[in-house]
Amino acid sequence: MRPDILNPLFVETDALEGVGPKLKKPLEKLGLGRVRDIAYHLPERFVTRRPVDNLDEASVGEQIVIALTPVEHKAARNNRGPYRVLAQDTPGNICALTYFGRASYTAKKLLPVGEKRWVAGRLDEYGQMLQIVHPDHVVEDGGDTLARLCEPVYALSEGLTQPKVAGLVEQALEKLPTLPEWIESAQFDKQQWPGWSDALKLAHKGEHEAARNRLAYDELFANSLALMLVRADNRRRKGQPLKGDGSIRGKLRLPFPLTGVQKRAIAEIEGDLVQDAPMLRLLQGDVGAGKTVVALEAMLVANEARTQAALLAPTEILARQHYDTLRAMAAPTGVEIALLTGRDKGRARESILMGLMDGSIDIVVGTHAIFQDSVSYKDLALVVIDEQHRFGVAQRLQLAGKGRRTPHALAMTATPIPRTLTLAHYGEMDVSRLDEMPPGRQPIDTRVISQDRLAEVVDGVGRRIASGRQAYWVCPMVRENESEDIAAAEARHAGLKERFGDDVVLVHGQLKPELKDAAMERFARGEAKLLVATTVIEVGVDVPAATLMVIEQAERFGLAQLHQLRGRVGRGAEKSTCLLLRGSALSETGRERLALMRETQDGFRLAEEDLRLRGGGELLGTRQSGDTPFRIATLEQIADFLPQAHDDARLLMERDGGLTGDRGEAARILLYLFERDWGVQLLRGG
Repeated sequence: MRPDILNPLFVETDALEGVGPKLKKPLEKLGLGRVRDIAYHLPERFVTRRPVDNLDEASVGEQIVIALTPVEHKAARNNRGPYRVLAQDTPGNICALTYFGRASYTAKKLLPVGEKRWVAGRLDEYGQMLQIVHPDHVVEDGGDTLARLCEPVYALSEGLTQPKVAGLVEQALEKLPTLPEWIESAQFDKQQWPGWSDALKLAHKGEHEAARNRLAYDELFANSLALMLVRADNRRRKGQPLKGDGSIRGKLRLPFPLTGVQKRAIAEIEGDLVQDAPMLRLLQGDVGAGKTVVALEAMLVANEARTQAALLAPTEILARQHYDTLRAMAAPTGVEIALLTGRDKGRARESILMGLMDGSIDIVVGTHAIFQDSVSYKDLALVVIDEQHRFGVAQRLQLAGKGRRTPHALAMTATPIPRTLTLAHYGEMDVSRLDEMPPGRQPIDTRVISQDRLAEVVDGVGRRIASGRQAYWVCPMVRENESEDIAAAEARHAGLKERFGDDVVLVHGQLKPELKDAAMERFARGEAKLLVATTVIEVGVDVPAATLMVIEQAERFGLAQLHQLRGRVGRGAEKSTCLLLRGSALSETGRERLALMRETQDGFRLAEEDLRLRGGGELLGTRQSGDTPFRIATLEQIADFLPQAHDDARLLMERDGGLTGDRGEAARILLYLFERDWGVQLLRGG
């Protein structure tokens, strides 16, 4: 149960004055559904204004606060033109206060002729005249404009304004309870950080580094502690020791010899499987590094120990791909492999369920259907979880009831993660890295091409299709956004379909799952030759005949994401090409990133470089939601404070009694505050 002291923070935003159904929608678009979310909606930046006595003291482009007296109102000849209020400073210099649209009605009331007003805004120049367009604040003489010399700027969505958000933040901060301190006292004193509620208030008032760092540390500490609780709980659970004798694995006939890193990973997994505590390991491998072979070896160890194994895939189409791959590789061994998805009905489904129950099926591959209540196993001892299914607590608790004891778990990801961030994402797991490519894997020819040569690229796609091969075309957005010059997938699909007809299919995240799967299956079977998509294909099916990847507006993607997309081609014997189409306005950092894509195909190096480049303060392209599991901590703060937060969490668990005692109770509150309470739920009586 959430501690009562936090309840005022977890009420919905309509508990705040001025929030009704109309305002709730834009707030929820920003993820601001509760008072707590508003309090943690930190400013993106601050506007710092300088008070000036007269316009001669100010520079064009500067944010200022100045006393002005309106002398004349000038309406435009038509409704589209600007409404200008000419106002003068004390010496008589004239400045135009310019308004557009409906704001002109406000200007008439705010700026009566002959009455002095304090005006805050950016001083600009129009022709020979100074002007302030849509002043940020206009208040009567003696008002609080001078108190607004440093003002927060918040992220907004349509229907919200800066003053409205600032007012809601002010209300939310008034509801902050007094919470006990959870940071270890020596660490707290060393950093000279403010207390929790003071830090939140200071972070909304100005560029307060200590306050921001403290709030980031809280989030990192909560995450580290929750993952540590998962790990501790896992060690307390009784697993099923599995020791293979090689009788099944010895029959495997793999097309390539195992690499050194694959052998090392298999040895690490074997070492985990023979333990009493269930394995909780992440297999992190670059695109094409051979994770599936390692997973198969692990599952065959379970079979040699006369138990069952399961592989969970994120989508039905990927489950089918894994099923075909495993059956082909394991054919000489004689193990029985079945596929179970939500699509299976009737007798076929009943037959699989019986096979799992009586043990005649050794390995089952499928989607979440394999963990439904109606599915029972004779002896499930190992579960492999594929990409995009990071092994969370909810899944593990679901699995615990499927075997005689808690099954061993091996999670796999093809997303290279910088070592700095591994603790943040996978702090509860042991990690095996496949950072060596199997022999015979052909490098992908990567080229950077100007968007101006689009017609040539389309011609190249045409030649590729004519030769019987296939291609991907990736766009960064689903629909055209009028405020940004981004080619949308739907618009690009329409243009390419006009050129190539039914050979072109479209896939994006807003399509219904059945339509998306149908398009992907057409492409996988070779019936469609060109797949236009958003980044939903970042983790997708293997299509050996796909030898060309076109990525539009490539400078908008992160390096790791570009690498993942590039990995969709190069899966067959033929040479593959990746074309990175760049826009004309390319920053120096963007240029460096695209050059790195040409230079290396090492995903781990690209992940580290991506972190270095973005850590410099420029978040390149659209922020990817999967970058980190944090909302408050920046990449720089993660690098600076995550090791300390991890050590602090370990100190609490190993020296300070975990979630008992004064600091433990405070830490329990922190876990609920950051919604990492699944860590608490694992504790007996938690």
